[in-house]
Amino acid sequence: MEEPRSDNSEDIYGEEDEGPPSAYTDCEADYQKAATDDEDSFVDLYCEEEKDPGSTTCADCEADYHETGTDGKAVCRHVKTTQYKTSHELISQPLETPAGEMENHIVINCREEETLQETTETNDSTEISDLPGKPNLEEERKTQKTNLERLLEDLGLEQYHREKLSLSKILGIDEKTITDDLGDCKSNILLNFLKKLVMVNVTARNVKGVSCDLSNESSESNCDDESDSTESNFEDLFESPNKTETFNPLDIMTALLLCSDGFVQQELALKMSMCQFSVPLLLPNCDTQQCTLMLWAMRDIVKKYRPSDLSESKGFIEERIVLSELPMISFVRLGECSLSKSEILNKLLSNSEQYHDTFVHHNMESGDIQRRISNGLTEMTWYLPCGNKNMDIFSEPVAIANLRGDIASFETQFSFLCQTSAAVFVFFDQLDSECELLMNKSHKAQIFLVGNQQNKSLTPDVLKKLATRLNLSKNNIIIKTNKTNDADFVKSLKKTVSSVLTNPRLKMSVEQMAEVAHELGIPVDEDSPECQDGKKNADAITAEIKDTFQFKENQFPLQGQIWKELTFLEKEEFRLRKVGSENIENYKSNLKKKREEQRKKQNSYAMSSVMSCFIRAISSPHRERCYFLKWMRMNLDNLSRTELSGLRELYKEKCKDSENKQEIKEIDQQLSSSSLGVEHFFREMGQIYEASLYLPETDPSRQQLQHLPKLCAQLLLDGFPLELVDGDASNIPLGWVSDVLSQLNDLVSPKNKILVVTVLGVQSTGKSTLLNTMFGVQFAVSSGRCTRGAFMLLIKVNEDFKKVLNCDFMMIIDTEGLKSPELAQLDNSHEHDNELATLVVGLSDITIINIAMENSTEMKDILQIVVHAFLRMKEVGKKPQCQFVHQNVSDVSAHEKNLRDRKLLLEQLNEMTQAAAKMEKKEENKSFTDVMEYNPDTGNCYIPGLWNGNPPMAPVNAGYSETVYELKKNIIQQLGKCESTSNNILEFREWITSLWNAVKHENFIFSFRNSLVADAYMRLCTEYNQWEWEFKKEMYKWVTTAETRISNFGTAAAKSKLSDMNEFMTELKSEAFTELTKWETKILDNLKKYFEQPEGHVYLIEGYREDFSNSIKSLRRQTERSVFNQITTTADIKEGLKELDKIRATYTEKIEKAVCDLIDKCRKKKVKMTDRELDENFDKMWTETLETLAFSEQQTSNIFTSVSHQLQTNLSPKGSHACELLSKKNLKDCGLEPFTYKPKGRREKIKHKLTGWWNSTDPIKARQETADSIISSCNDCISDKIKRKTNYHDTYIQEILHIIDEKLSNAKVDTDIEFEVSLKQHICGSAAREFQKMHEDFIQENDPYKCLQKNKNKFCTGFKDVFYKRDQCQKKAEEFTNQCLKPAVEDFIYRSLGLNIIDEMLTGEEFSTRMSFQYSVLMDLVSRNDFERYLYYICSYEDYLKSQISDRIKKHFSDGSILGEIEDRHLESSISSINGAIKKTIATDSLKTFVEEICKELGDKLVISQNALGAFLVLNNADQKQFAHWLTVSVKDMAEALRTDIQNRPFEIKLSHLHVSLW
Repeated sequence: MEEPRSDNSEDIYGEEDEGPPSAYTDCEADYQKAATDDEDSFVDLYCEEEKDPGSTTCADCEADYHETGTDGKAVCRHVKTTQYKTSHELISQPLETPAGEMENHIVINCREEETLQETTETNDSTEISDLPGKPNLEEERKTQKTNLERLLEDLGLEQYHREKLSLSKILGIDEKTITDDLGDCKSNILLNFLKKLVMVNVTARNVKGVSCDLSNESSESNCDDESDSTESNFEDLFESPNKTETFNPLDIMTALLLCSDGFVQQELALKMSMCQFSVPLLLPNCDTQQCTLMLWAMRDIVKKYRPSDLSESKGFIEERIVLSELPMISFVRLGECSLSKSEILNKLLSNSEQYHDTFVHHNMESGDIQRRISNGLTEMTWYLPCGNKNMDIFSEPVAIANLRGDIASFETQFSFLCQTSAAVFVFFDQLDSECELLMNKSHKAQIFLVGNQQNKSLTPDVLKKLATRLNLSKNNIIIKTNKTNDADFVKSLKKTVSSVLTNPRLKMSVEQMAEVAHELGIPVDEDSPECQDGKKNADAITAEIKDTFQFKENQFPLQGQIWKELTFLEKEEFRLRKVGSENIENYKSNLKKKREEQRKKQNSYAMSSVMSCFIRAISSPHRERCYFLKWMRMNLDNLSRTELSGLRELYKEKCKDSENKQEIKEIDQQLSSSSLGVEHFFREMGQIYEASLYLPETDPSRQQLQHLPKLCAQLLLDGFPLELVDGDASNIPLGWVSDVLSQLNDLVSPKNKILVVTVLGVQSTGKSTLLNTMFGVQFAVSSGRCTRGAFMLLIKVNEDFKKVLNCDFMMIIDTEGLKSPELAQLDNSHEHDNELATLVVGLSDITIINIAMENSTEMKDILQIVVHAFLRMKEVGKKPQCQFVHQNVSDVSAHEKNLRDRKLLLEQLNEMTQAAAKMEKKEENKSFTDVMEYNPDTGNCYIPGLWNGNPPMAPVNAGYSETVYELKKNIIQQLGKCESTSNNILEFREWITSLWNAVKHENFIFSFRNSLVADAYMRLCTEYNQWEWEFKKEMYKWVTTAETRISNFGTAAAKSKLSDMNEFMTELKSEAFTELTKWETKILDNLKKYFEQPEGHVYLIEGYREDFSNSIKSLRRQTERSVFNQITTTADIKEGLKELDKIRATYTEKIEKAVCDLIDKCRKKKVKMTDRELDENFDKMWTETLETLAFSEQQTSNIFTSVSHQLQTNLSPKGSHACELLSKKNLKDCGLEPFTYKPKGRREKIKHKLTGWWNSTDPIKARQETADSIISSCNDCISDKIKRKTNYHDTYIQEILHIIDEKLSNAKVDTDIEFEVSLKQHICGSAAREFQKMHEDFIQENDPYKCLQKNKNKFCTGFKDVFYKRDQCQKKAEEFTNQCLKPAVEDFIYRSLGLNIIDEMLTGEEFSTRMSFQYSVLMDLVSRNDFERYLYYICSYEDYLKSQISDRIKKHFSDGSILGEIEDRHLESSISSINGAIKKTIATDSLKTFVEEICKELGDKLVISQNALGAFLVLNNADQKQFAHWLTVSVKDMAEALRTDIQNRPFEIKLSHLHVSLW
């Protein structure tokens, strides 16, 4: 026969639970018997087995043995040698012992625990004569402790037997939190177990014992001497290597659960489940002989799994495991068993490639230690499939129960299992009378027998009789034969279990098992009044929830759209994004008014019934409140999970059809808004409280809510998380949070010092799990809900550790929602994430940056924005420390291998810091570490993956827990070294307020993904500004040239051969279109090339390319419209002068003929005439000739009529009322007095007065300020037109009306049609008056009669020169230079100077971008510290900026050197062109033609006055060659004179001559 396998050669009781059945029960039963027995009594020993040596049964006499022969059979010594830890008890002792038997006595001094073992013959019984009598023994017995009490004392738990352990006690931070070796004290065994379990460490059950051998050290030191001994003691090899006193892990767990309150039990069960440890289903108490159903303890366990029917659709089930109706398979032992039941179960539940000890068994560390209090413990675990048939052991979920101990001793537990299980597998070695237990007909479960063939009495005949007796089939019996190894045996067991699962008799949830427990008299942990009251209150609230979205709308009205609107108003009050041209203080005042209106709206809502119930429930006593909140959280999670599950299925169904885009979008929105948690109730409570602060202090409604902050403060102390940032609205309810923290301070003062630890991470990177593992806290991890925001939680620092950390509490802040898919589609998603990140980093002393390898880029983006924001916030007051946590890195060489990655990360962060510092003008910040505390060597932690295997059956990775523990130690040590800015709770409260206000002030950088993006965007903006300026500058030059050509059209200077102005304008517009297209294409090419370059991180702003492309196209359209308007206006004015020019030319020709006739007449007299006589003759001729000319007075146009027509055209679309108002007042009567807005009519006045009382801003004053601003802008436009001294054109008033319309549309005040009409009438009336004068001046200036009279002296001088035949060359050259060329050159210089001034100013950094200019203006304002300037800036923002620009231009050009160089350049350019034209022009038949050719050459550059040219050409007979010579000399003299003249002119006068219209 094959020898028995070694792993089956365990003690006679089988596995860890197979000791003497219920030893304490048997001993106490003996005592009970003795108490009523009349026989003589002897003192024997009340015993508890301490060591259970591995034993089997003698084949002959069934006595225990410890040795086997060569044939594998027992070598019977007829001696039972067992060591007991005993105490004195009075029992009944038979006086005779059967002959031939050996008896083993153990005598123990109970206090010293010194053991004396004696082996005697039966008849030589030992009498202990020195023991006290019966009365004294009874008295001593009363002082003896029970088995449970002794164990609790050993573990240091005795004080918690009645006053239970709480979460705050076990989660408190002390020195032992960061101590690896807790020492050899027995009580530290429990602390080590608890510390590891709270951190979800799968090695928690590996209990290390306390050494019992006090001479260990000396024996080790003498080992060399012993080796020299001639005799070797080989008996030592057969001694047990375990010389330590320790505890069975099941005893530790049982003791801990018995001494814990419901919340600790729940937390421990959750952690055990995460470790894939079995959790207690029935918890025994050996003192009361009762067990308890641990329903509440398992309530918090949520499992995800995928049964076979969902494997194809990739769906999954997520639910609380106590609510899952699953078949349960129970495993029990009857009598003695040589098979290790728990080890077999572990093998059954483990894949061959990954074994895991779900149940404690004999071959585990300390698993062979005799159990002292955990017999009767029923454990439970679950096998949950992942949907992969190659990996799943069972394709359907199943619950597994395991009863510790003999069912003969624990019939209640066995009955419970038989009524709740689909099948019960009974492990046995032999069955006789005990099988009566299995014949109970009330049992619902199938019975399966599992036996081991090692027992020779287990024969086929015996099994057949047994099966008949128990009414079992062959399939209900499993036998492990001697030829069957464990793997095959487990395989057959799996097959049997699978057959049960295919058609289970019974499915029952743990919650339903409570009813069975009550029937059997088993208490349920949820039966406590506090738990039931909490459940009742929670159910009353959650029972009303049918539709989550509708429930939130109805019951939480204050946190919906109103709260989001309040958030917008708060941020807008700081950021002023939509202020436009409105007065800033008025705008802010309006926002404040709107905010108060929203608060009034909130106060108009009565408190909902649900909120009343909620506040009443959290006002209940401490334990009931805690139970209520836990029930609420679980109920709401269950509801959200159910709703989300249905929505996911619907979403999946709709996604199959791509046409359901709108429906998919709606479902997606429902998924985002279906979140409902306890935080929503507290959020509403906070809004109710904040709204009440706007009520009078004596208002009863406000008084009734004053206790709410204290309630929440107490909850913080109890360990509940409080929402700091509302993630849905991206806002902090500062009033609420501040008052809660104030109350918290009152509760804990003077022990109110805190340190803050924050975790920051991209969504679903395990940051909440990290905090929960590290500190044992209970932040919500993914349960299908999409909660957003930040939550804070308090952890108490124990007294002995306060001096080390220098604080009383640690504040943990968890954030959610960074880079979440729900937000990714929103425009302000970057803003939400960046605000949140900046806030929490600013609040923390240490920030844990949680980076998963797959999304490290996103996290770096967030971090960069944080640094940039800190640079933008002036003197934030602290330098946060950073600890990078790299998730999912399991390689042992990760730290070394990632050295390069860490260096690269730091380089990237440094680059980002430098870019941000440059943008913020804080270039002293050269590196990341200048802004945040970070050490690349110690500031990185590499954490392996959370799960060791494939969920849902994977336990937590031990490496994860150990690394998180090291991280925790490092963080606590760092906190001990840091000096916190917010030393106490009140300072922390103030820090939240100031930091959040700083965040709300931030307007620009938060809208970008990271600072490199922002930097790249700013670079592109700078480039675009340059491109835009080049485009505008070139088009301005083109328009200037076009205007020159139009002015010269039809004159001697005209180059065009066309004679018709319309044809010429068509040609010009075609040229303009070509020029515009050329520059548009050039800028678009520049944009394309910009994005093709490798530098500048341009790839980061690819998303903005289309925006810039659209801006370029828009710029082209706007410029095209302005160019066409400008040249059309110039052409119209030129056409208006055409008739006048013709008249002037005709008259000049007649005068010239008359002068020539006079010369001939005088010469015929052949008499020498004096100058006086010549003058008299000339005057007579002049008078006579003018009388012959038919001078008609030039008609002036009525500009008021034209303006009125344009105004009527503008207002006609506004309706008949506007036209009616327009007709009531003549335009000539408008604009005479300063504009003053007054509401018309009594009703209107009353309305405005009431509005002024209701609002903080006077509407009349606001309208008046708006009107003043518009009038100022229009006056600037009018002044610019008048400076040009041209004729009036309708485009002028059209432009003014366009300015008014644009300003009114952007105004932030309410305007009516009366206000608009009266304002336009005022401005147009004033403009018409100015334009009328400009028109009349223009007509006067160009009147033919006046022009002739102006040139009379020139004619006279010419007459004399011709008469006397004088050489006119020098004189005419000077005249042409001074009268024609000099004004044209001066005009050219001033037309060009404007562009050059702008060019020069743009070279300065302050004018490089709009933001730079605003920054410089504000810095100047701060540096001056002048209240009057502040007032000027606030009240007249645009005027202040204009004055600033003007001042800076004057300052820049004050010394004259720069401007002088520019003027010289243009002067030289003009002189060069003139000299070139003179040289280029060849001699012609007349001087007139010669001069006209010169003018033509200069026609594109200089506008030569036709009046002056005409006057110059009259009576001119100068020699062309001589004229050209003297002209060159005159031009040179003119250049010097003009240079001196221009340079000596004051800068203000030069500025007044400039006119640059860049659209």
